[in-house]
Amino acid sequence: MADSQQTVYVVEDDEAVRDSLELLLKSDGKSVKTYENANAFLKDYSESMTGCIVLDIRMPGMDGMELQKKLNDRHSILPIIFVTGHGDVPMAVDAMKEGAVDFIQKPYREEALLEKIEAALQQDEEQRKTLGEKQEILRRVKTLTPREHEIMDRMIEGQANKVIAIELEISQRTVEIHRSRVMHKMGTHSLAHLVRMILSVKDLIDAR
Repeated sequence: MADSQQTVYVVEDDEAVRDSLELLLKSDGKSVKTYENANAFLKDYSESMTGCIVLDIRMPGMDGMELQKKLNDRHSILPIIFVTGHGDVPMAVDAMKEGAVDFIQKPYREEALLEKIEAALQQDEEQRKTLGEKQEILRRVKTLTPREHEIMDRMIEGQANKVIAIELEISQRTVEIHRSRVMHKMGTHSLAHLVRMILSVKDLIDAR
């Protein structure tokens, strides 16, 4: 079951379809917010939004594909389900390549749409949990001194205390003290766990 705080954001220019979707989602117990065009949603968008977007692929002005690109530029992780017409499948395939989680063709069964929305909400919840875990690891890494960071890098490479001591020209006892502090600050007693944590955020550390 998805997080009850999540919202389904419906971006649809057809008022009748928009109202129908709002009624359907509310009757299913979902929190829902509707927008009549892409610009209105973009103006309201913030990184704190949780849930998913049900996005019409063809709209006057900014279409669904353009909105998706602008959200990608803002590093949005909100899952997107595109609603497409009969002839828009190639566009939907392109949207999937750009990160959309799913698409559904009009006319669609309400049950099918609700299933896709539930899956998108679940994905959003899992993504945010993983992101939160990574942010906590980065927070811990930032508490390390430059020397502790250096020792940790060598620990992860599998270097023994004796080797680290020789290469850094410090005593083995000093290495042991730094090593102990690294493990304490990173909140683990296991080198294997430490390696897994650092590998999970390596791309974020390298990007700095």
